Amino acid sequence: MVETTQRPRRKSNSLEPSLRQRGIYLLPNLFTTAALFAGFYAIVQAMNGKYEHAAVAIFVAMVMDGLDGRVARMTNTQSDFGAEYDSLSDMVSFGVAPALVMYVWALKSMGKLGWIAAFIYCVSAALRLARFNTNVGSADKRYFQGLPSPAAATLLAGLVWVCFDNDLPGDLVFYPWLKMKWIAWTITLFAGISMVSDLRFYSGKNINLKNSVPFVVILLIVLAFVLVSYSPPEVLFFVALIYGLSGYVMWIMQRLKKKAV
Repeated sequence: MVETTQRPRRKSNSLEPSLRQRGIYLLPNLFTTAALFAGFYAIVQAMNGKYEHAAVAIFVAMVMDGLDGRVARMTNTQSDFGAEYDSLSDMVSFGVAPALVMYVWALKSMGKLGWIAAFIYCVSAALRLARFNTNVGSADKRYFQGLPSPAAATLLAGLVWVCFDNDLPGDLVFYPWLKMKWIAWTITLFAGISMVSDLRFYSGKNINLKNSVPFVVILLIVLAFVLVSYSPPEVLFFVALIYGLSGYVMWIMQRLKKKAV
C-alpha cells in the first residue's frame, strides 16, 4: 500500500490582507521622503553658508508636506505608517532645520542666548506635533491649536530669505540698540511660543474645492500668483507673519466680545 503524504492545507485568505498591510504605500511616502530630503538639504546648505538655498529648501519641504496627505486621501492610501513617517519628517523639516538655519545665520554670535532660543523653537515644534497627533480625532478641524509647524518654519526661513535677497547679513547692525540678531532671536522665540500656545489658527480644512465660487475668487488667486512670482521672499514671509499674528488677533477679539457681553 502506497503511503501518500498529505499536503499542508493552505491557510485561509483572512491572513492575506494583514500580509499586504505590512508593506507601505509608495506614492504618498515619496512626497514625505522628498520633504524629509529638503529639510536635511537645508541643514547641509546652512552649514556650508548657503543660506538662500537652505531657506528655499524649507519652502520646498512645506510644499511636499502639503501634497503627501492630499495625495494619500485622493488615492485612498492612508496608513498609520504614513502618519508616523510624516510626523518624523515634519520634525526634521520644520523643527530641526529652521532652528539650525537660524542659529548658524544669526544666533550663533549670541552665545547661550542664541542656542537656547533655537532649542526652544526645536522642542516647541516637537511638542506641537505630539499634541497634534494625540488630538487628531477630537480637535475642531476648522482651527489649529497653536501655530502649525510649517507656518512657524516659514517665518524663520522667510526672514533669512528676505534678508539674503536684500543683502542684509545676520550680523547687521541697524542702530546700536537694533541689531539683526535680536530681530532673528525675537522671531524665533515668537514662532516657538506660538506653536505650543492654545491660540486658534484657521486651518482652511472646511473649504470645499468642489463647490462653485464667484468669478472674483479666481481673480484673487491669479493676483496671489502674480505677487508671489514678483517677489517670493517678501510675499511669503509677510503672509506667514500675518498668519502668525492672526491667532493673537482672534484671541483679542474673543476677549473683547466676552467683556462686551
